[in-house]
Amino acid sequence: MRIALAFAGLGLISGPALAQAGQVGERPVEPAGQQLPAPGAANVRVDGAIVQPRQIEADLSTLRVPDGYRIAIFAEGLGNARVIEVADDGTVYLTRRTEGDVQMLRDSDGDGVADLRRTVARRPLMHGLEIDGQTAYMVAGTSVFRAPILSDGSFGPLEEIVGDLPDTGQHSAREINKGPDGMFYVSIGSTCNACDESSPESAAILRMPADGSSRTIFASGLRHTIGYGWHPGTAQLWGFDQGIDWLGDRQQVEEFNRIEQGKAYGWPYIYGEGGWNPQDEPPGELTMEDWDRMSVRPVLGYDPHAAAMQMAFYGGPMFPSSDQGNAFVAMRGSWNRSDPVGYEIVRVRFGTDGQPTAMEPFVTGFLQEDRSDGPAQSGRPVGVAVANDGALLFSDDVNGVIYRVTYAGPDAARTALAMPQGGKMALEPRPHGDALALARSETEAGDTLEIGSQAFSAGGAIPMTFTTYGQDVSPGLAWTGVPAGTRTLALLMEDPDASEGDPFVHWVAWNIAPDVSELPEAVPTVPQVPSLMNLRQGRNTRGSIGYYGPRPPIGGQAHDYHFQLFALDTVLNLVPGSSREQLLEAMQGHVVAKGEVVGSYRQESPPRP
Repeated sequence: MRIALAFAGLGLISGPALAQAGQVGERPVEPAGQQLPAPGAANVRVDGAIVQPRQIEADLSTLRVPDGYRIAIFAEGLGNARVIEVADDGTVYLTRRTEGDVQMLRDSDGDGVADLRRTVARRPLMHGLEIDGQTAYMVAGTSVFRAPILSDGSFGPLEEIVGDLPDTGQHSAREINKGPDGMFYVSIGSTCNACDESSPESAAILRMPADGSSRTIFASGLRHTIGYGWHPGTAQLWGFDQGIDWLGDRQQVEEFNRIEQGKAYGWPYIYGEGGWNPQDEPPGELTMEDWDRMSVRPVLGYDPHAAAMQMAFYGGPMFPSSDQGNAFVAMRGSWNRSDPVGYEIVRVRFGTDGQPTAMEPFVTGFLQEDRSDGPAQSGRPVGVAVANDGALLFSDDVNGVIYRVTYAGPDAARTALAMPQGGKMALEPRPHGDALALARSETEAGDTLEIGSQAFSAGGAIPMTFTTYGQDVSPGLAWTGVPAGTRTLALLMEDPDASEGDPFVHWVAWNIAPDVSELPEAVPTVPQVPSLMNLRQGRNTRGSIGYYGPRPPIGGQAHDYHFQLFALDTVLNLVPGSSREQLLEAMQGHVVAKGEVVGSYRQESPPRP
């Protein structure tokens, strides 16, 4: 049964009928939560034998679109056609992961069919693509490249601006998009189905400037989010996350999330409306309830295992006004269900307030379930983009085709819905007030703690081992002078030299037991450390949890790093992953003593490989 689940109180969703030379019946819809197991339920199964529909020859006549829309072929013979992007001049660019290249396509006579094709870039595992004016950005494996777009539409030499993304593992398809804040967002899938990742940048969306010179983790707990983008009216970021396998035919729904800076989205332990993944347990003796408190639940859900791929918001001049601000996403299709789903283009309807209200199939007919010889599929959609004339383009990586959907019905739009410009995207507040936590009003205290480190002397150089240029492990710390009545201690490490007025936060930790007088080297970078009396750790400015070592610019001036310790008269009820600002707010009025030790670090030249 096909489903479109509503979460967060949006209620039941049902879509209008679709038509192909007549009406096609409404798809049945199930109420929110009906498909979700009770927390802790062991549901690792499929409902029957796995069915992978066999491939049959593509047939345009079997494809169905709603009344008023038409579908045709824009280009074919393209091989492993994946992500589509459209340049300002209307040129269409397509990545091909198997072939490892980027194709340029043009419709020079305006008849809706590409008549010019050229290979413009080559790299193994080429997948993500973004066109920003006259510059192309590409993601291939562990690298991000950029290249100038020449006058004939071809690319100039590729420049590697990032070369150390996490290893690809199970999910090598990566995407890149430019946000309304001018920054670039790179989605990194998990290396596995469900596991504790070794890199905090896996299963996450990264944020970086155009030159790739630095990057942070924008959001985490996202197993494999390929389809994401910003609503053209609100600049809010929305994305589809592909769910965990082997939880059953009806698990896990493909989650549609509002993706916000600093938020975690549950993977690999919590899914859907609070379902527990029985395949794994949270680290550091955290409970499933703890992880659920740390996580944001989806707003909508779609058929489990439908495999959401590229997504595009509509803001073009062709489709009806009711489509302005809607999103279209390719569902490539399931591989591990007893009843196949997906193999279609889905429309996500957004209300006038810019919030999603419903999902429904838009292009169907690739999946034939009622054949006497068993289910079959005639195509697997992947890429989605809006052409300059307003047509919707989507790719099929099995048949090597780009399809073109047009609209000729009533109420055709005449103007595109513009994307907000100039940083209107809501971002997490930066650290504010005095540069160091020690000087903030929230940390006022009468007593002083003495804190030091065996790794470096006060005011001395921090060894490279404890920096990101070295092993990136935390130095050992020790302290004395904890006053009577102290119930816990908190720790903040900050670099006030990173930017004027806004320190770079390297370490956030709290609920250190009062009888603990030292931290060893290499405190694990996990949300909770049971061996240290359940010390909890928060997010640093990089966006990861736990210690993140010094990383001053190579060849620049030395930076000072302030390890600040606070004795508190309370136990803090903060969830792991909380920010520096959340910690300071919780500490206010509870600090009875404080102290710091400062070390410095300068990286004169690039470290040896």
